[in-house]
Amino acid sequence: MPQLICENLTLGYEGRTVISDLSFSVYTGDYLCIVGENGSGKSTLMKTILKLKAPMSGKILTGDGLAPNEIGYLPQQTVVQKDFPASVREVVRSGFLSRHGLRPFYSRTEKRIAEANMEKLGITALAKRCYRELSGGQQQRVLLARALCATRKILLLDEPAAGLDPIVTAELYELIAELNKSGTTIIVISHDIDASMKHASHILHLGMQAALFHGTKEDYANSEIGRAYGVAGSDADAPITENPGVNAVMQKTPGGSHIEATGGESSC
Repeated sequence: MPQLICENLTLGYEGRTVISDLSFSVYTGDYLCIVGENGSGKSTLMKTILKLKAPMSGKILTGDGLAPNEIGYLPQQTVVQKDFPASVREVVRSGFLSRHGLRPFYSRTEKRIAEANMEKLGITALAKRCYRELSGGQQQRVLLARALCATRKILLLDEPAAGLDPIVTAELYELIAELNKSGTTIIVISHDIDASMKHASHILHLGMQAALFHGTKEDYANSEIGRAYGVAGSDADAPITENPGVNAVMQKTPGGSHIEATGGESSC
């Protein structure tokens, strides 16, 4: 049974539709990367999954034992969040707050899990450091450990490597991949097609108001939309680049969904 099911979603904001009739499922252990142009609704979709926004129509269901409050979230950081005056340990432990109710203290079990997550993310030595004194890469590790305190089942990450240098970006995606290999379902928004094709099991490519592709990364690599965006044939680990000078539309056929690419310009 799928862990997350999106059925016939239409999403938008301020009265403007950004995605229409979107349906897809995510299974336990999947690593889904959501790619697409700016303004195609990637962050809106993620906020809707988190119930921070209501869909204009359609519904989102959870299954396979996943409760709505068991979804961890790593949002894009704001300037205020980067300057948060708390210790690393305090930030990591705060991941449990959504399940605390009226209980004012962390339990022994929660403290133990927080320490284990800091160890897993390689930040134990930073536990007493002030969060705002850390580098961007260190802060993202702290926030990942915090998200793991919220849940080990499924993590949503909105451009986790934004603003990081290439070396730190590669290290962060390796960490996320390790979390996925340990059984955590990953849904990540990324503009890094190289990292997406290296680590993801599935790709959801959003265009303006429609999904252009949803399927395995191998099928994406061999699709018209994948080739249009520079994915090199069926070799998912080959170096690739984005090609913004292509428009694509989804075509439904008896054998599934296919993409037809046509010349044109986009604002990718």
